[in-house]
Parts: sequence; C-alpha cells; structure tokens
Amino acid sequence: MRALIGLCRAGRGGCAGAPVAGAARRSVARFCVEERGRPGSGDFRVFFKNAVGHYISPFHDIPLQTDAEKNLHHMVVEVPRWTNAKMEIATSEPLNPIKQDMKRDKPRYVANVFPHKGYIWNYGALPQTWEDPNHRSKHTGCCGDNDPIDVCEIGSKVLSRGEVVPVKILGILALLDQGETDWKLIAINANDPEAHKFHDIDDVEKFKPGYLEATIHWLKFYKVPEGKPQNCFFYDGKFKDKAFALDVIKSTHDCWKALHMKTCDAGPINCTNSQVHDSPFRCTQEEARAMVESVSPASPRIESDGEEQVWHFLGK
Repeated sequence: MRALIGLCRAGRGGCAGAPVAGAARRSVARFCVEERGRPGSGDFRVFFKNAVGHYISPFHDIPLQTDAEKNLHHMVVEVPRWTNAKMEIATSEPLNPIKQDMKRDKPRYVANVFPHKGYIWNYGALPQTWEDPNHRSKHTGCCGDNDPIDVCEIGSKVLSRGEVVPVKILGILALLDQGETDWKLIAINANDPEAHKFHDIDDVEKFKPGYLEATIHWLKFYKVPEGKPQNCFFYDGKFKDKAFALDVIKSTHDCWKALHMKTCDAGPINCTNSQVHDSPFRCTQEEARAMVESVSPASPRIESDGEEQVWHFLGK
C-alpha cells in the first residue's frame, strides 16, 4: 500500500483534518489531491480538496479565473508532459475526480508517434467551462465535445497530475473530432521563468520555434496507431490569437453556467459540487466525504503491458 504523506500542504497553509487511512495524498499549490483505487486500473481516482480541507469538484468548484485583473485562468493538469496515460476529469461522476480513460476494460495510453514521446505539453482543462454538445459554435458551426475546454501548457516545467496552476492564455486551435468541435487552448504557466515573454500566439513561434508545428503534427496523428483516420482542423489548421481564445473561453463558461441554472440538457454530466453558491447540485461535506470513501483505498500500481513504450513511425 502506498504511504500516506501526512497532512497536505497548500501554500503556507494546509488541508485541515486528519489523514485518511489508505489514501495517498500530495500537495498541489492551494489544493490537495487524494488518490484512491489502484493506479493503472479502472477504479483509480484522483479527488481534490481545497486549502481548508473540503472535498471539491475540479470541474465545478475551482474558479475559472485566478486573477481577473491580469486575465489569468486556473488550469487543472490531467496529464504531465512526456507521459502516456490518458487521464481525464470524470465529468459523469460525483465530484468529477481524475480517472484513466478505459477502452474494452483496459486503461488507455496515448501512442508514441515519432518523434514525440507521450503528450508534448502538460495537458489539462479549464474549470467551469463546458463544450456543450447541443450548442453550435458560432466559429465552427459544429457542436462541442461535452468536456471542459482543453489546455496545452507549453512552459518549461513538467507539472504533476492534479496540479492546479495559473496560466496565461496565448491562443487556440480548433480541432474537428468525429464531427465535434474540440478546442485546444495554448497557454503557459504564469509562474514559468519565461512567462513574461509570452503575450499572444505569435510569441510561441518567436521564443519556442517549431512547437506549434509539432502540436499540429501530434494532434493530427495521435489516433492513427489505433486504426483511426487523421484528425482535421478548422481554419486550415491555423492558430487563432489570444483575443479569439478568450471569446471562446467566455462562451464555454456561459455554457457551464447554463448547466447550473438547468437551462440546458446536461445529459450524462454530473454537476455535484460543494462550493458553487446557489447551485441546485451543491452537496454537504458529509455527502462529499461519503462519495470519496465509496472508492476503494489506494493500492499498488498495476504494471502496464508496455504499450506506452512502443514507437510508431507514420511519416509526414
């Protein structure tokens, strides 16, 4: 059984309350994560707690913006750079923990398409956003993919799964995924040593030449080893600037708000939260704790079959 790391530390404070037996915890800025279940299996979950020790939903309870004046947004890291496990916020589960995506009862891993190893950015999502599958985007004419909006973080540090970081939005790419709009934000950790250089999408090519081209290549081919066709893009694969990206974020935030006002069809989305004021889906901490403890305690990782070590050479 994985060792429990005492109390979580959040900045200068900490997560209140006694450690939970059988739960692996680690510090993530102003938030804590609590791992339950067995890594590499279908029951593995990463739950979130805030700085005062309350269980929260990373989808609904973490504010979209961390500094409105500086236009900084929170990013929830689902997949650290260079790793392959396809981790995602469980939008259909109470409190929306991070889980590994499964296919035919097997954990999914993103293929290594030469010259890339795993994800080439820290990958995650903006909280309190939702790409509504019943709402046609004014930009693409297609509906959303039913998830929070995705973020590709291009900073110099490899971040941790479950880390919540402030990011500067730089631009956006519109991916067409099986007839749905799947936006990919380009952002940089506001605490990155080079963040002061980046203000808009053109700065990415200026200071990290080749990164945007690699992003197109990665997103175009990453499903091909699974036998799927290459992905396509709106706008001929051209990245849109920061102003365009912020407009898309506002639209997805409005869609998220409609979920909590019950003015749209939520479908399988689970809106259970513990912090959203006036939300009809708000639960008590006692109810939230019961949801977390319904998942089995943390246990040793299941070794993969090595799929994530295979390289695929697909050409240009």
